[in-house]
This record gives sequence, structure tokens and C-alpha cells, in this order.
Amino acid sequence: MKKITSKFPGRNVLVVEDNLINQEIIKELLELMDFHIDIASHGKEALKSTAAKKYDIIFMDIQMPEMDGYETTRQIRHIESPNKHTTIIALTANAMSDDKIKCIEVGMNDYLSKPLDVQKLEVILQKYLINLSDDANK
Repeated sequence: MKKITSKFPGRNVLVVEDNLINQEIIKELLELMDFHIDIASHGKEALKSTAAKKYDIIFMDIQMPEMDGYETTRQIRHIESPNKHTTIIALTANAMSDDKIKCIEVGMNDYLSKPLDVQKLEVILQKYLINLSDDANK
């Protein structure tokens, strides 16, 4: 794959996904856009990661072992301070409108269906990262 010019080089992204193949695909796409990627295989790992590091965006699978994406998002929202709100984007193979509503209700910002469409991914990144200043990551 060729490198994609990124408007957001060096941003920190957490991918919470239990499927190894999906992890690699998402990681490769985001690395081509110059993001720094961390991977968590389930919700409990995601909570540890978010406690240790600030992320500009989190891509959250819904169906995972140990702790699903809904509960993980609830817990992240519960521990965030009022002035810290990490963007969380649901990743799911379920493309039902009820799923999207549930994602928003638990505190996710948006929704992407799998398999990922690169253009839709770029639109989401543009939508949520455009307001971050150049110094937000420093």
C-alpha cells in the first residue's frame, strides 16, 4: 500500500479489537496515515491503556471477550475528567441502525462498519481530529 498523506501526523490512536486480522488491517491503514498506534485485544486492556496514555481517538470493537465495547466505553466515560473527552468510534460488523443508536447512547461519538472503507475512515478522522490543535499531542 502506498503512504497516505495525513493532516494529523503523530496522533495517538488506540485500536481495541480482538481479531488479529482486523488489528493488522486497521493498524496498517492508520500507520499509512502517520498515526501512532497501540492495540488492545479486549476492554480490560483498553482501560489499562487509556489510564497510562492520552489518545486522540479510540477505535472500539463492539463484540470482544472479557469486556465488550459498550461496557469499555461506559467505563472510559466514567473515569474521564470533565475537560477530557476522548473520541471513541465504534467498529462493528453489525450495520443495524439499532446498533448505531446503542453506540451513541453508551457514549461513543460515531460508528464505522467492518470491513473498513478507507474513504469513510478518512471522513471520520477529518471530522473528529480537525479541531485538535497542533500542540494537543505535546
